[in-house]
Amino acid sequence: MHIDVLWLGQIDYLTAWEQQRALVAEHTANPDLAGKLLLLEHPPTYTLGRNGRLENLLLREDELTERGIAFYQVDRGGDITYHGPGQLVGYPILSLKRVYNQPGLGMVQRYVTDLEEMLIQTLAQFGIEAQRFAGHRGVWVETAVGLNKIAAIGVRIQRGGITSHGFALNVNPDLTYFDNIIPCGIQEHGVTSMARLLQRPITIADVLPHVITAFSTVFQVQTDVGIANVSG
Repeated sequence: MHIDVLWLGQIDYLTAWEQQRALVAEHTANPDLAGKLLLLEHPPTYTLGRNGRLENLLLREDELTERGIAFYQVDRGGDITYHGPGQLVGYPILSLKRVYNQPGLGMVQRYVTDLEEMLIQTLAQFGIEAQRFAGHRGVWVETAVGLNKIAAIGVRIQRGGITSHGFALNVNPDLTYFDNIIPCGIQEHGVTSMARLLQRPITIADVLPHVITAFSTVFQVQTDVGIANVSG
């Protein structure tokens, strides 16, 4: 199977969401189209998934406006999370029936597990030993203060098994933005980043090729990389 990998740069959340919906519509009409992996950053944004609780956002609307932070209630799974500069976001638009060559609900769980595996393999390339955490989706690392989340996952699977939304890997974001939410609704565990763990500067550009390689390996797909002309 062939996947087009598109680097979109930093774009507004709504622009990326609209782009995803357009691609999902195309793939629903023609499931044989090449899949897409959109890679990007967002300006500071909080999103609340369809299963989320609004009380996990700790700022009022006027405070969000004052701080220049966008907020959207969206149609992915999961609770609340933060997106911002220094965080690598990935939105795969895939037909799971083509990826796994099988129907059924089991492929949804397999897909999320494979996203986690792709991120675990990426982090291993930087000497970061990441893991899953039973009962909590995403990717975690053991720190001196316990388990911290380094990557969040929230997906939507639509009619025909077409995916949207995806993953967010904390490369070098400003982690203080997470203080304004209860990330993923989990109070007892914190959030970390690659830069904090490595104790050195690291950029999205440093991580991109490793994410693409790991995605290709885990999902057993061929990838072509390009730059999309998306305004926002």
